[in-house]
Amino acid sequence: MYHFIANPNARSGQGLALWEKIKLKLIAEHIDYQIHFTHHRHHATEIAAELTASGDPVTIVVLGGDGSVDEVICGLQNLSQVTLGYIPIGSGNDFGRGLALPSDTMKALDLVLHSDQTRKINLGVLHYRDKVHRFAVSSGIGYDAAICHQLCISRVKVFFNRLGLGKLAYAACSLYRLRRCQPDEMEILLDDTKRLHFKRVFFASAFNLPYEGGGCKFCPDAKPDDDLLDFIVIADVPKIIALAILPTVFSGKHTRLPGVHIFRCKKAEVHSKVALPVHSDGEPIYLQKDVSFSLEPETLKIIT
Repeated sequence: MYHFIANPNARSGQGLALWEKIKLKLIAEHIDYQIHFTHHRHHATEIAAELTASGDPVTIVVLGGDGSVDEVICGLQNLSQVTLGYIPIGSGNDFGRGLALPSDTMKALDLVLHSDQTRKINLGVLHYRDKVHRFAVSSGIGYDAAICHQLCISRVKVFFNRLGLGKLAYAACSLYRLRRCQPDEMEILLDDTKRLHFKRVFFASAFNLPYEGGGCKFCPDAKPDDDLLDFIVIADVPKIIALAILPTVFSGKHTRLPGVHIFRCKKAEVHSKVALPVHSDGEPIYLQKDVSFSLEPETLKIIT
């Protein structure tokens, strides 16, 4: 039995039409399935929690974008009993890109239905105040989170998505937020032992996969199954240098530039002098000063 969790509004409203194509193939191949449509924010989290509460083995297939994946993993219980499939019908697809999954909807469906291979991956955990939020791709504080916040309230993303140019929306918001960004001090503690101080931080982010923002390769060497987070800090450079860094992140060549610091750790604690935007897999979290990032002790099986 495959449990499909689908966002009918994904890809600027095309999600439902794509599901109809998928359903025809499921019927033609006599696949046993149930469909669960999401109707509001965090609905996928509620559905995933219900499907996994019993502790019985279950296969869940996400139809949506990175936001849908984020909602589902935040609801999963009994991780060792869950197998997750992914069919990308969103605009960013950094989860699928990072795991080298097919970007074509029907090819991804074929993989889910007919592959006998799975890969165990780590899940990251964002801690803030007394709350936790899982992430599959990345989570951060500062400038990159401000871009995510901007994209959630801007009509620019919807416009570019309809044209199939989602990356341009991210680029436009990146430039807009950089003009307004005010880098400030941060104290960072890695694995309870390595203490770092930066005077002017643009952002600090933990990565489980190499990409975010629709293909920006911020941490090129990040691996989802090495029991480590790749932690990137962009700091202590003028804005003109930060602007020069932006075009290079698509190729991953920014790692050679001044102001770019990448570490590997199991845990990172961040204290910011001022409250800053926070995101988890692109989903906005309210302004925070203190956050930390770590890994779930259990892994999650992904159909590959």
